[in-house]
Amino acid sequence: MLAIAVACGALSACMRGASVVSAPSASESTSYQTSPAESAFIDTLSRRTFDFFWQTTNPRNGLTPDRWPTKSFSSVAAVGFALTAYPIGVEHGWVTRDAARERVLTTLRFFWNAPQGAQRTGVTGYRGFFYHFLDMETGERFEHVELSTIDTALLLAGVLTCRQYFDRDDAADREVRSLADSLYSRVDWKWATDGAPVVNMGWRPDVAPNQNARGFNISSWRGYDEGMLLYVLALGSPTHSIDPVAWTEWTRSYVWDRFYGQDYVQFGPLFGHQYSHIWIDFRRVQDDYMRGRGIDYYENSRRATLAQRAYATANPAGWRGYAADAWGLSASDGPLDSTVTVDGTRRTFHTYWARGVATTEMNDDGTLVPTAAGGSIAFAPEVAISALISMRRTYGDDLFGRYGFVDAFNPTLRTPGIQLHHGRIVSGLGWFDTDYLGIDQGPILAMIENLRSEFVWKLMRQNVAIVRGMCRAHFTGGWLTDRC
Repeated sequence: MLAIAVACGALSACMRGASVVSAPSASESTSYQTSPAESAFIDTLSRRTFDFFWQTTNPRNGLTPDRWPTKSFSSVAAVGFALTAYPIGVEHGWVTRDAARERVLTTLRFFWNAPQGAQRTGVTGYRGFFYHFLDMETGERFEHVELSTIDTALLLAGVLTCRQYFDRDDAADREVRSLADSLYSRVDWKWATDGAPVVNMGWRPDVAPNQNARGFNISSWRGYDEGMLLYVLALGSPTHSIDPVAWTEWTRSYVWDRFYGQDYVQFGPLFGHQYSHIWIDFRRVQDDYMRGRGIDYYENSRRATLAQRAYATANPAGWRGYAADAWGLSASDGPLDSTVTVDGTRRTFHTYWARGVATTEMNDDGTLVPTAAGGSIAFAPEVAISALISMRRTYGDDLFGRYGFVDAFNPTLRTPGIQLHHGRIVSGLGWFDTDYLGIDQGPILAMIENLRSEFVWKLMRQNVAIVRGMCRAHFTGGWLTDRC
């Protein structure tokens, strides 16, 4: 086990002055041996999390809700996580291969046949991309949301996972592969650059203040965050690939710094260190940037995880409940958008927010997010598993229910009678979300499988588009050796 000792006075001392904690190599991390009790807990967590996707997804069109049980629209990113979950369910015997394949075919047929066009309503996407949120029944654009490049990328990652898994020479498996190839090939990544080297974050057919005259967002994907997956897919496209200079531009804005004893590329919310790693095995492969730093992106994410644990252990803001086995900040629900006096101190809380800490940002309102630890389980199992078990043991059924962990909880906010935007106050324990979120469930399930068997990594290492995209970004070494 890796012990992390943190003793800091001022916040800046922890952020910049502490010595780097040495971390095991990637091979040591992924060979972590769980105890019988840990294995039993992980089995339960995996099954309940899988059931979220299997039971809440609309079986008529394959659309997965953004959240449950609150009635919501579908998130196309959550559909990508669901598609990744189905093969995992087959491997564990939770569903049959035929049932999973039928669900996959329903989903892929829907997305392939759904209307695409530049009109504001009555469509699901445009130029191969899909709108961020879709109506759960019709599959059409929800209200005025953007055509999302990153959410399309997350959807496609699930699509390609199924493409690799359903590899038999029969009509149904061939249809899965054909639909997957067609959906991926249709995406016009070049158009989404809007004439720049980098990919734009989104597009709207409406007039909005945060977009240019051509409908594109004013922001593009520049590092570092979950966009690595997007760029690998855009570079690997067989039909509309972007110029490799995009990867150079992506990495140009990285911020390398020290935070709570760890040197790594800064990004606050842990989802940015997790999402791309669900599908791409970054162990022992390096681009030009990481060759210059002497590590890989896997180690970078491991350090980000350890830094967040060290931050929670030090707990400079004095939030209730933070500890070495109670940590993790990421995008999540929160209780309310207001300032409340708690134990004589004015505390500002938020609803949905990209919680996270780094030298570049400090977004922390005392809300802990279980997927922050769960999605990092393949990077740092020796601290992530114990944190998940401890949080379940401490908070019981208020935190861990039908589909595993609810999205978030806040031990500091125990004030009765305040008007919450979401969730509920449990006397003596704090605020608890009452929803499960698809985009936070997905990393938990998939990264457990990568820890245990490298399941998703092994599938995607065989995908020609992933290999092509990695090679065009100048990754070398490891499993890419002699494949470029």
